[in-house]
Amino acid sequence: MERACQWVSFMRPWIRAKEAISHYYGRNTRKYEILWRIIDRRWTNQLQQPIHALAYFLNLKFYLSDSFRDDEEVMAGVFACIDKMAPNRELRDKVLDELEIYKGAEGRLFSSQQAIDRREKQQSDLWWENYGADMPNSQKKAIRVLSQPCSASGCERSWSLFENIHTKKRNRLT
Repeated sequence: MERACQWVSFMRPWIRAKEAISHYYGRNTRKYEILWRIIDRRWTNQLQQPIHALAYFLNLKFYLSDSFRDDEEVMAGVFACIDKMAPNRELRDKVLDELEIYKGAEGRLFSSQQAIDRREKQQSDLWWENYGADMPNSQKKAIRVLSQPCSASGCERSWSLFENIHTKKRNRLT
């Protein structure tokens, strides 16, 4: 199976679904390749976006966990979002300088014991609002990204598509 994207935790069910399809068809690629292409297209178009990489990176529950991966894909998404959200060079430079504070978990408020204790217990956008003052430019961007409401509409569309693939009629076909 191709290299899986590591930075979105809900990717695992998609990988398991692809493995189950592969197993069901006896690993005969010709029989299931169209299904895999549909799944991959949905993943790429709906979920594998730079904004998701930035949210993953800015969420301290993920960033400071042992399973965090700041691979090339994540950082490409982070930098793509910084380019869009900080259109002028001066602001972009400030945000990139603050990125070093973030990566090192430095700063007066950021590294305080209270901030450390609240990382797991508080919503990420509220945490940034309370403890991100050492990085004012990044703080604004982090709050903006992390306070976005989530929508399941993309997932619902995908499940509707999967229901069309997995029907009683198709189950009986060999």
